[in-house]
Amino acid sequence: MARRGTWAAALRTPVGACSAVLLALVAVLAVLAPLLWGDGAAAIDTDAIGQGPSGAHPFGTDSLGRDLLLRTLVATRISVGLAVLATVIGAGTGVVLGTLPSVLPRRAGRLLTAVVDIAVAFPGLLLALFLAVIFGVGTHGAVLAIGFAMAPAFARLVQTLSASVSGRDYVAAARIAGVGRVRLLARHVLPNIGEPLVVNATIGAGSALLAFAGLSFLGIGVQAPDYDWGRLLREGLDGIYVNLAAALAPAAAVVLAGLAFNLVGETVAAVVGVRTRVTRRPAPRPPEARPAALVEPADAVLVVDNLRVAFPGPHGWTVPVRGVSFSVRAGEAVGVVGESGSGKSLTALAVSRLVEAPGVVTADRLEFAGKPLAAASDRELGTALAMVFQDPMTSFNPGRRVGGQLAEVSQRHHGLSRRQAFARAVDRLAAVRVPAAERRARQYPHEFSGGMRQRAMIGMGLMGRPKLIVADEPTTALDVTVQRQVLRLLARTRETEGAAILLISHDIAVVSQTCERMLVMYAGRVVEDLPTGTPARHPYTRALLATTVDLETDRDRPLEVIPGRPPEPDQVPEGCAFAARCPLASDRCRTEDPVLEDPDHRGHRVACWHPQATVLSGQSHEEGAA
Repeated sequence: MARRGTWAAALRTPVGACSAVLLALVAVLAVLAPLLWGDGAAAIDTDAIGQGPSGAHPFGTDSLGRDLLLRTLVATRISVGLAVLATVIGAGTGVVLGTLPSVLPRRAGRLLTAVVDIAVAFPGLLLALFLAVIFGVGTHGAVLAIGFAMAPAFARLVQTLSASVSGRDYVAAARIAGVGRVRLLARHVLPNIGEPLVVNATIGAGSALLAFAGLSFLGIGVQAPDYDWGRLLREGLDGIYVNLAAALAPAAAVVLAGLAFNLVGETVAAVVGVRTRVTRRPAPRPPEARPAALVEPADAVLVVDNLRVAFPGPHGWTVPVRGVSFSVRAGEAVGVVGESGSGKSLTALAVSRLVEAPGVVTADRLEFAGKPLAAASDRELGTALAMVFQDPMTSFNPGRRVGGQLAEVSQRHHGLSRRQAFARAVDRLAAVRVPAAERRARQYPHEFSGGMRQRAMIGMGLMGRPKLIVADEPTTALDVTVQRQVLRLLARTRETEGAAILLISHDIAVVSQTCERMLVMYAGRVVEDLPTGTPARHPYTRALLATTVDLETDRDRPLEVIPGRPPEPDQVPEGCAFAARCPLASDRCRTEDPVLEDPDHRGHRVACWHPQATVLSGQSHEEGAA
C-alpha cells in the first residue's frame, strides 16, 4: 500500500506524468501500429513517389511512394523491441561479469576485472561498432553488439555496488556461518543492489535505442525488407534536399522514445530512493501543547523556542523533534542527554542549519548571537558556530590533507592566502594539543588516530572565533583515556575562547560533570531542564541516573534497566510519552501531555505530573578508569 502511494505521488510530478504518457504512447504504438497501419505502410504508390508533406501524407513519401508517417509508426515495434532486448542482454551480461570476480579464484577474478576496466575505457558506440563487425551485419549482430557493448558499464556498476554491500556486518555474519560464495551473492548481495541496477537499465534502454538507430543509419543494423527508425532516417537524409520533412518523423520518434526511457528512469529513481525526491507538502501543524514561555537570559548566544523537525512519509509527517525550547548563555556549557532516537542529534543539526530537504525545520524563535538563524549568512555561521561531529573519520575528506581542510575555513571566511591559512591551521592544531602539528598538518586523516582526528575536528572549529561549539557525541568510539582528554580539551577551549558549548551525549554522568546545565530529552521533547548538581525530578532522568555505574557500584546487584523502549517518532502516544515505562504513571499521564515549566522560578523546568527529587550525581566511566 505504501509503495503504491509512492508510485502515485511520483506519477503526479511533472517528470512522472510526462514519463507515463510518453511510455504509454510508445507501448501502444509498438503493439497496435503494425496491426493498424502495417499494410498501409507497405503500400507502394508510383504516382506519389518522393512527394513532400500533404494532406494525404503529412511527412511526405519515400522513393517508392510509401507514406513516411505510417512507416515511422510501424517501425516503433522493431526499434523499441530491439533496444529493450539489447538492454536485457547488456544488463544480464554485466551482472554476471560484475559478480564473477567474487566467485572465481583470486587471479582469475583480477584478470576479469582488468578486462572489464579496459572495456569501460572505450566509448560505448565505438565498442558497438567493433563488435558489430565481429558478429556480422544485420539485426542479430546489432543486438549482440549493442548488448555486449553495454555490459562493461553494468559490470563496473555491479562491482562497485557489490563492494559497498560486501563489507556490511550481515554479509560477514553469513560468511562466518558458512554460506557459500554463490549463495552469498544470490541471497545477500544482489537483492540489496537490485534497485539501482533497475534504474540504470531503464535509463540505458534510451542509450540502446539511440545506438541501434546509429547502426541502422550506417547500414550495419536492420536490413531490408525490415526497417527501423535509423534506417528510415538514412533514407530520409538521402532525399533531404527534395523533402526536408522526410527525416523529421524518424528523428522525432528517436528523440521522444529515448526521452520516455530516460524520464521513466528518473521516476523509478525517485520512487526507489536512489535520488532524493523533494515533494512540496504543507508544513506540519504546531503542537497542541506548548511549552511554558522561555525565559531568555540577557547574554544568550542561542535561543530555541518551540523547535520542530519533521520529515514527510507515506502516511503524513513524522516529527522526531516536537517543540524543543531552551537557551544557551555566552560561555555556558549545556549538555543534552537521552536514549537513542530521542532527538538529540537532530536538534543539534537543526541548530547548525544542517537539516536538508525533505526535512522541514520550524520554530517560533531560532536565534543565534541575537540574529535569526535563517537570516545568518554562511560566512557568519562559518566563523561563529563550530560543529564537532560524532565520527571525525567520515567528517574529514579522506583524499585531502588535514591541514588543507582546516586552512580552507580561513581561506573562505577570512580571506587569508593559502600560506597564511595553512600557518593558522598549524597553530590551531597545536592549540588542541596535536603533537608535531606542522608535520601532522601535511598528513591524511587515515594517518591520525581516533582521538587525534577528534582533536583536529575541534581545531577546525577554532579556525574562526566560535561563539558556540556544538559537539555531537564527540567521545563516541574512543577509549576512556582519550575521551577524558577530548572533554578536557573542550573545557579548555571554552575557557580560552569564551565559547559556549552544546554537548550531546548518551552518558549522563559525563554531562553532569562537564556542563553547568542539562537538557534531558525523550521522544523528541525536553522533559527536564535542570542545573547539574541539583535534584532530578522527572522519573526518566532518575531512571537514567539509576543505570549509571561506577567503581563503587555493588557488583552483586543486577544492573538497573529502564523497562520497555521509547516510542517510534511516528507512533508517539497521547499524553506523556514516557507513561508506558513510568512506574508513577496515572490516568492523567496517559491522556494529558505535561507542559515543561518552572514552578519554583529557580531555573529548573520539568514536564511531569508527578515530579520527585533525586540528587543528580555520579561518576563517569572515564573518571573511574582514570
